[in-house]
Amino acid sequence: MMNYNKSILVLLVFIFTLIKFSVNAQGQNSDIKLNLDLVFIGNSITYGGTLENPTQDAPPVITSEYLRHKKGISLVSFSNQGRSGYTTFDFLPSGSTFAEVVKAAKSLHVHPAHSLIFSITLGTNDSAIKGPNGAPVSREMYRKNMEAIIDELLKCFPDSKIVLQKPIYYTPNTQNNAKYLELGLARLQSYFPVLESLAKNYSKKQAGKVFTGDQQGFNYFKNNYHNYMTAENGKEGVFYLHPNKKGAFKLGEFWGESIFKILK
Repeated sequence: MMNYNKSILVLLVFIFTLIKFSVNAQGQNSDIKLNLDLVFIGNSITYGGTLENPTQDAPPVITSEYLRHKKGISLVSFSNQGRSGYTTFDFLPSGSTFAEVVKAAKSLHVHPAHSLIFSITLGTNDSAIKGPNGAPVSREMYRKNMEAIIDELLKCFPDSKIVLQKPIYYTPNTQNNAKYLELGLARLQSYFPVLESLAKNYSKKQAGKVFTGDQQGFNYFKNNYHNYMTAENGKEGVFYLHPNKKGAFKLGEFWGESIFKILK
């Protein structure tokens, strides 16, 4: 009888120890915080065109700061690879710009335990009637170029994730050194289903790697361009293409929200 009671006691002690270990492990895991390495690929909007101080106010700066203050995130490092006037053609893997992006990503992502995320916002210059490299870029070619960029990034950085941000609005009279106008704006919006389709297709063949990003920015800037975009003089009058300081802050927050969602 005593041996039976002793066995029961040992079993209870063992179960209690397991429960305590499990609770402690969960508590420890809840304290684990993510470290993020962010690489932003884009055009002048990503770079911070028309901003007085892009190094402090460009959308990637705001996105990184936004994420630093989110629960569960410890460190955020970033590299702004925005290039004024660039299209998807300029970022193709065969070009020197892509090599520069890879180099920047490798320099940034030196700790394997950190999460490497590419935020891509391309399409504004692709949509132009003429001017930028390859423009006007058809919906089909835009898709082909984006696929080439995504595939090569995942090949070079198999541990990375990619967020496809929707380009923002510009006024239909936009014309600087390049010509956009109403036709360009319509073409820009034709790219949106492509981005959604790409994310959906990659979720099937490479799950957890490619995601749709911000869905708010286009309409937000369309409805508030006078307050959140820079007034620029062009051949068709004053146009709005680039976010001003307030707009860059808002866009950076939109991007930050979309990136934070994929971390959950």
